[in-house]
Amino acid sequence: MTTSAGHHFTIIRYFCKGCRICVEFCPTGTLDLDEEFKVTVAHPEKCIGCRRCELMCPDLAIYVKKALRKQTAKK
Repeated sequence: MTTSAGHHFTIIRYFCKGCRICVEFCPTGTLDLDEEFKVTVAHPEKCIGCRRCELMCPDLAIYVKKALRKQTAKK
């Protein structure tokens, strides 16, 4: 899953135990649990790429690769 800002999420559903820690620590409400109580990117447009979800997940079930900033050419 890639957000509109270009951040890429990798979620390993097998590792996720549905503890909601990543959901609670997300400052923008990007994540939620689905009907199987596994983490899902419910609102990708809200992601700011802070990676709090990745850092707080006790099961290493979520990874966020931040988008690279576009560089402008110097004149």
